[in-house]
Amino acid sequence: MKYSLMAAVLFLAACNSGTTDDLLRNKRWKVYDVSVPRGTDYNHSQITQLKDLKNGYYSDANYQFLDNQLFIATVAGHPDSGRYQLLSNGRIISVTGFSGNRKAEHLVEVVKLTETEFDMKVQAGEFQFILHTRKQ
Repeated sequence: MKYSLMAAVLFLAACNSGTTDDLLRNKRWKVYDVSVPRGTDYNHSQITQLKDLKNGYYSDANYQFLDNQLFIATVAGHPDSGRYQLLSNGRIISVTGFSGNRKAEHLVEVVKLTETEFDMKVQAGEFQFILHTRKQ
């Protein structure tokens, strides 16, 4: 009984990661808004950085998660690529360079993911922000 329960839990975890991957993959996710996570005690510096990111860096940004764990980020018309891997039952996305070296890893938390919307929590400097994206 104990082993069948463990097998069921592992199966469900794999299904959730698979669902996340299916929803993310082979779509272009365009950033349309940047916000502060709910419940965050933020300050003037964070609000200033939020506005700068929203009107600058993320004003023309999109992301693609492709087959073979290929990740492409395009910012201001300049693409950069690497690899992605789903962690924590599909709730965290690890993004690395092509080598997969985790020394240069960026972790992204999946906040919301549907067929058409993907909100992710990212770390920018010392603050966290939510990037709100839509399928293009």
